[in-house]
Amino acid sequence: MLASRPGRRATLADAARGRILFGGDYNPEQWPEETWHEDVRLMKDAGVNSVTLGVFSWAKLEPRPGERDFGWLDTLMDLMRDNGIGVVLATPTSSPPPWLGRLHPETLPRDEDGRTEWWGGRQHFSHSSAVYRRHAAAITEDLAARYGRHPALTMWHINNEYCTYDYGDEAAARFRRWLRDRHGSLDALNAAWGTAFWSQGYADWEEILPPRHAHYLRNPGQVLDFKRFTSDMLLECYVAERDIVRRHTPPHIPVTTNFMPLWAGQDAWRWAEEEDVVSVDLYPDPRDPFGAQQGALVQDLTRSQARGPWMLMEQAAGAVNWRGVNHPKPRGLNRLWSLQAVARGADAVCYFQWRQSRQGAEKFHSGMVGHAGEQGRTYQEIKRLGNELALIGAQVTGSHSRGDIAILHDWDSWWAGAHEARLSTLVDHTRILTAWHRALWQARLATDFARPEHDLSAYRLVVVPQAYALTDAAIDNLLAYVRDGGTLVSGFLTGIADEHDRVRTGGMDARLRELFGIRTLHEWWPLDEGESVETDAFPGTLWSEEIEKDEDASAEVTYKGGELDGMPAVLRRGRAHYLSTLPEPDALRELLTGIAAEAGVRPVLPGLPDQVEAVRRGDLLFLLNHGRDAVTVELPGSHRDLLTQATVEGSCTLDRYGVVVLGP
Repeated sequence: MLASRPGRRATLADAARGRILFGGDYNPEQWPEETWHEDVRLMKDAGVNSVTLGVFSWAKLEPRPGERDFGWLDTLMDLMRDNGIGVVLATPTSSPPPWLGRLHPETLPRDEDGRTEWWGGRQHFSHSSAVYRRHAAAITEDLAARYGRHPALTMWHINNEYCTYDYGDEAAARFRRWLRDRHGSLDALNAAWGTAFWSQGYADWEEILPPRHAHYLRNPGQVLDFKRFTSDMLLECYVAERDIVRRHTPPHIPVTTNFMPLWAGQDAWRWAEEEDVVSVDLYPDPRDPFGAQQGALVQDLTRSQARGPWMLMEQAAGAVNWRGVNHPKPRGLNRLWSLQAVARGADAVCYFQWRQSRQGAEKFHSGMVGHAGEQGRTYQEIKRLGNELALIGAQVTGSHSRGDIAILHDWDSWWAGAHEARLSTLVDHTRILTAWHRALWQARLATDFARPEHDLSAYRLVVVPQAYALTDAAIDNLLAYVRDGGTLVSGFLTGIADEHDRVRTGGMDARLRELFGIRTLHEWWPLDEGESVETDAFPGTLWSEEIEKDEDASAEVTYKGGELDGMPAVLRRGRAHYLSTLPEPDALRELLTGIAAEAGVRPVLPGLPDQVEAVRRGDLLFLLNHGRDAVTVELPGSHRDLLTQATVEGSCTLDRYGVVVLGP
């Protein structure tokens, strides 16, 4: 199903060529042609060297079935070539034209209640529809044949933000075929899904449907497999178009598609293996006091998926249009967050979109050129950032740093743990993951992400915020990591189920219980929102557990009072630590900092003021002030600030939202 390209794999470096790619989605079909030349002038003034064309242009390229209108795109491709601006050319398949849905309603997805999702928005396609796939392949084939060797082309961008679920009849038929391939037989499927419960046993493949709306709770195994299936079907769509453009394109032209940040619908580990360039869209809320940390989490995860430099495909230059209240970015925040992405491995800093739309659903979503035009603050800040990225590009691009800490994150475990019939809906995977990453981020400890089955030997410390479902191979991997001298810290509800969401005997895998020193896990005690449980060291939140420990395990922290009085809240056996509750934020940070220090992990730069983040990338040190007040940072030795070319000795001052990039 998934074909790989023979020979050398194209990379982001092939597109960047020693620069940081800077630009964004360009939708010139929304504007008269005389505006295009003005756009190019502004792009060159701002240091824009890359634009993405064609993302939502299917109706423009194919106004009626089988017709092709490439003239306007020919003009734009040549215009970009003549002005030294590279093109990331998109296949337009995320938004089919209205005629496709009208003539072929089977291409439209259906929701869990069987309602059709009609055209008039975007992403209105069924990933399982043979007709959709055929038309998507045809427009992609003609697009690639025409532009695959155009000198302006630097990268292919397939579709956009794959996020479609489909519960329709054609998806049901494909789901059954997918299940046959996965399980082999109905007996194996019935065993995996536990269909002996509630008389759900299947006697014929035709009886199996997607997990549509049901009278009561749906089968967890069915829901889990459907999420896997959906990710795989979308990936098939991506790979089909990827392979088409590759046939028409020189081998140095990479192919990508853009992830949404920490989205549940795609197993991004698996997807990243099929991309030449891993790219992501990132939109932290400028009013969120932890917006920088949310950005850092997504950046760390994307860099880990890419195993090196990655592409920030979309961000907002100012406000977005889809929150309840859409706040602009204060002066300097766009620059700060863009350089934070570069510090964490981005070799491309791009936006949605170049020029703010005057019509349509996103006319209040900001652009690099806003409604205020050239004299507006947004464009003037974009212009400054573009010039600064040009200054540091040659020293930054291609470099890569690895943290000493790996945070484990797995989509299968996320999907399995999110079933509607769980012990607490407050125990949300992203909430727990964010809390643990935030603790390490605030401690200035550099982190990567990894799957539980990955090679973990390079890390001094591995943390598992929560891994509800683990395969036998993953558990064996964690045991081997500790046996070989690694330090492991795990949160609650880890290793509870296997890959079929079947609860392990004893309520937790026996190998993990032995690793952590848990003799018996008697009961889970979830907590209400705002409720806490007392320990002899800190308040615990969200969760607690009734644990009986082995004699040779150490209760580092114990519960005080209530039903769990005297039982371990933090348990340790050798280099393996287990937290049966979620410490409040300061306590979690202190706990993880202490364990990290014992494992030989130190902050990137000690003694930093609050709100200052230090990130190493290759030989460079980025200092980022996430506060509104100027601060002074003490520094050992002498450095050169690549942004100003000034020599920095002893200390440096960071203004509001200030950044310095220090070289040797």
